[in-house]
Amino acid sequence: MTDTHIDAAPAPAPGANSPSPSPWMTQARDFVARIEALCAADPGARAALRSGLGKPLDEVPRMHRIVAPLLPPAVRDDDTQRAYYTVASLLAAQKSETLRSGRRPADGDTPTDSASAAPAPYGTSLGKTFATAVSADGRNGLRENAAETRLNLLTRQSTPGLHRHLPAAVRQLCDKKTPPDWAQLLVHLRAWPRDRKDIGRRWLQDFYRARHTAALDAAREGADTLPDAPTSDLP
Repeated sequence: MTDTHIDAAPAPAPGANSPSPSPWMTQARDFVARIEALCAADPGARAALRSGLGKPLDEVPRMHRIVAPLLPPAVRDDDTQRAYYTVASLLAAQKSETLRSGRRPADGDTPTDSASAAPAPYGTSLGKTFATAVSADGRNGLRENAAETRLNLLTRQSTPGLHRHLPAAVRQLCDKKTPPDWAQLLVHLRAWPRDRKDIGRRWLQDFYRARHTAALDAAREGADTLPDAPTSDLP
């Protein structure tokens, strides 16, 4: 499963290249930007969105006024709508400083990317985000076994179960100043009912690949800082 999965269309083979973001990713990024702007400008709207945290669609009456007008026209089924509602509530539940400055660069870009650069077609998966949280220095770092346990729990969930467990997982990341790529999370939530196994596998693979790379980098850095072995004096 890749990020180019779209409604009623077969998903491209894993690893397929795309010159631009998929329609789902484009919609997700637009939605996230609008929700972030609302949360920053309107405390009342933010409180209404936060009231739906972890709840199904029929238990979030305060959210409809805000979220319904922002849904893409083709988003009609319950599972897809709940993906949008869940991400909106998760965003609203984060601390203000996380929304202002803690969020990872949009579109998977690095902080040095220019404003005119074309957005990357794919974002950062939840698995890679957990790996980043583990690699963080000092008190911002997440224990590896805690991250691994949480990620394995998420990948085993049904659609309702995933929505129910996400608030604790996202809070765990944001508390360590490593918030998820909200747009990529929304894309994966949309696809979860159909592609749960593929997405879960990708999350785990991304986590272990990133941790393996981090371990290799740490080993190389440690080797570079070792003092040179003393040499015996030659006659």
